[in-house]
Amino acid sequence: MGTLGYIAIYIVTWSICLFAVLPRGVRNQSDTGDIVAGSEPGAPAVFHIWKKLLATTILAGIVVALIYWGVSNPVLRRYWG
Repeated sequence: MGTLGYIAIYIVTWSICLFAVLPRGVRNQSDTGDIVAGSEPGAPAVFHIWKKLLATTILAGIVVALIYWGVSNPVLRRYWG
């Protein structure tokens, strides 16, 4: 598999990991008691998007590295190749 294939796998994996990471640690406005007038009480009070994007990038990199290891491992290729 070429570089372009691994870039495509990384993009798809990053998107899936983002949806897995987004709901982690979110506290809504009704939990914190700081409900902003005119907003939904279930909206996040503090979202921390940059931390979530960093976690998503690292997690997707680990997953793609494991995929690369699995594809290039000669022991696994002998059984599934």
